[in-house]
Amino acid sequence: MRRIALATEDNQGLTGQISQHFGRCPYYLIVEVEELEIVKTENVNNPYYNSHAPGMVPQFINEQGADVMIAGGMGPRAIDMFTSLGIEAVSGATGNVGNILQAYLRGDITGVEACGHDYPGGHNHR
Repeated sequence: MRRIALATEDNQGLTGQISQHFGRCPYYLIVEVEELEIVKTENVNNPYYNSHAPGMVPQFINEQGADVMIAGGMGPRAIDMFTSLGIEAVSGATGNVGNILQAYLRGDITGVEACGHDYPGGHNHR
C-alpha cells in the first residue's frame, strides 16, 4: 500500500485542480493506492496555508504517512527535505488531480522541476 499526497487548490478530491505550489495550497488529497488501484481518498486541510513555515509542510506530509508528494512546483530545499524523509517529490504537474494521479501511477510523471516562484514580501525559495 502506498500513500500519495497531492497539493490541491480545492477540496474536490480527484475532480479538483492541482496546486502550483506544494506549501501554499489550501488542501492536500491523500490517496491510498494498492496495486495501482485507488483504495481510499481523504482531503486534509493545510495547517500552514497562510503562514510561511520552512520545513513544516514536509514534516506534516510525513506525519500523514505519505511516501509521495505531487505538486505543480516546489523549491530545491523542499525537494531535499521530502527526500530526506523518504518521500518521493514529484513536481511540474498541472491540471486535474485525478488525471495527474493516473499519469503518475502509469509512470508517465516522474521527477521534479524546482520552481522559482517569487512571493509578495520578498519570499523566493530558490
